[in-house]
Amino acid sequence: MAAITAQSTMSQEEQTFADRTIVAHSGMPGALLGILQQVQEHNSHKYLTAEILEYVAEKADIPLARIYSVATFFAQFNLDPQGEHSICICRGTACHTHGSRSLLQRLRHELALPDDDTEPSSITTPDGRFTVRVVACFGQCALAPVMEVDHAIFGHVNEQTLERELQHLGRKK
Repeated sequence: MAAITAQSTMSQEEQTFADRTIVAHSGMPGALLGILQQVQEHNSHKYLTAEILEYVAEKADIPLARIYSVATFFAQFNLDPQGEHSICICRGTACHTHGSRSLLQRLRHELALPDDDTEPSSITTPDGRFTVRVVACFGQCALAPVMEVDHAIFGHVNEQTLERELQHLGRKK
């Protein structure tokens, strides 16, 4: 029944894209990861809607629970709309000891995001321009602290690096 709802709320173009993606990955190892990656990138807000997950489950004949398990396990997948630009701060041990907490606080201040003691995994600015994400580790500990901006990794990040990247992205002062 949920799949019928998903079909009725998804556009024909979204369904066609998902169908082509499922066929292209059929029988391949790790097919589900590839399907979810492509479907997410195709979405204008870079996230996986409940409707698309239900549609993929039905069309690929994969249990919906398995799809949600994969989509929530891997940090690359988003279940909420994302901003135009993504800024991700590593909070792993090496990055923490090299100042990533103060970078995160500075970033929140610069983008006028709530600055509290909690660290939600993802928060988007009200204008939809920026999504700030926190991850446990990028696996780049020798470059601590590490930041990712629109899929580009920056190492040995300091406040000047952060400010330069925000200016590059056209943040308004």
